[in-house]
Amino acid sequence: MAEKNSPKKHGKSGDAREERLKAALKANMARRKAQAKARATQNDSADKDEG
Repeated sequence: MAEKNSPKKHGKSGDAREERLKAALKANMARRKAQAKARATQNDSADKDEG
């Protein structure tokens, strides 16, 4: 059984990937927070209308 020992490349490309992932996560969290806030506002207005 032959195993390939290819060293994983860490460096500029790895850092660029980390930065892209970090930016994508931040954008996703902001979008989800905005959606939750909109839902909460929508539910509050619906509760007030019922009376």
